[in-house]
Amino acid sequence: MRAIPSFSAFAIPDIPLIQPGDDIASIISDRALAAGLPLAEGDVLVVSSKIVSKAEGRQMALAAVSVSSAAAELAAETDKDPRLVELVLQEATLVSRARRGVLVTQHRLGFVSANSGLDQSNIESGDDSALLLPLDPDASASDLRDALREALAVEVGVVISDSHGRPFRVGNVGVAIGVAGIAAVRDLRGRTDLYGRKLEVTQQAHADLLASAAHLLCGEADEGYPAIVIRGLDVAAAPGSASDLNRAPEHDLYR
Repeated sequence: MRAIPSFSAFAIPDIPLIQPGDDIASIISDRALAAGLPLAEGDVLVVSSKIVSKAEGRQMALAAVSVSSAAAELAAETDKDPRLVELVLQEATLVSRARRGVLVTQHRLGFVSANSGLDQSNIESGDDSALLLPLDPDASASDLRDALREALAVEVGVVISDSHGRPFRVGNVGVAIGVAGIAAVRDLRGRTDLYGRKLEVTQQAHADLLASAAHLLCGEADEGYPAIVIRGLDVAAAPGSASDLNRAPEHDLYR
C-alpha cells in the first residue's frame, strides 16, 4: 500500500519587530530552537518579504521623496499621494493600468502587481513612509539559506513571499518573489496522467504554491508570523529563481 501524501506547516513564534541591519537568519534559527521547532533537512522556509525589506533598510520616508512631473500627473489621475506614486514609478518598468484608486505596474523584477509592491502596513510611521520590496530577493533568499546552513548544518529551501492580487479573481494570495535551493517551476511535461495520456503543457508554479500555503499561517494583518516552515514535501534541492515564474512577453495574451 502506498503511503498517503501529506505535509505539515508551522509558524516560527516570537519573531520580533525587525529593524534595519538585523540578522534575520540568526533570529529565525534562534526562535525556532527556543520553541523546540528546529529546522530540519529538506524543510522549506517561507519568509515574508516585509521582514527582509526591513532588515535591508528598504523603508523610505515620504518627506524625502522628490516628485517628478510624471508622478504628479499620474497621482492626479489615480487620486494617490504623489510621493507614493513617485516611489512606485522608480520601482516599475511600465504602468500596466491606472485609474482612480488603482495603479498596476510591471515591477523591475518582472512581475505585475499593484503599486510596485509598495506597502505601508505593519511598519513604523506607516503614514509617513513606505516599504519597498528587497532589491534582489533571489540573492536575499540565497544569503539566508547559506547562513542557515552554516548555523544549523542543514540544507533547506528558502522562499521569500509577497501577497499579490490576480487578474479576474478577488483576494490576495502568496507568491514567491525570491527563491533559493529549490526549483521555482516544476515541469511536468512528458509525464502521463492516470489514463496514460502524456502531459504536453503542464508546468507547476511550485514556489508560488509554497508561498500560498505559508500565507494561510503568515497572514496580512496583526498575526505576526513572518516565517513559516513547510515540512514533509518531496522538495529536492535544485537551482531556482523567482524570475523563472515570469511569463515571457511573447507568450502573454493580455499585455
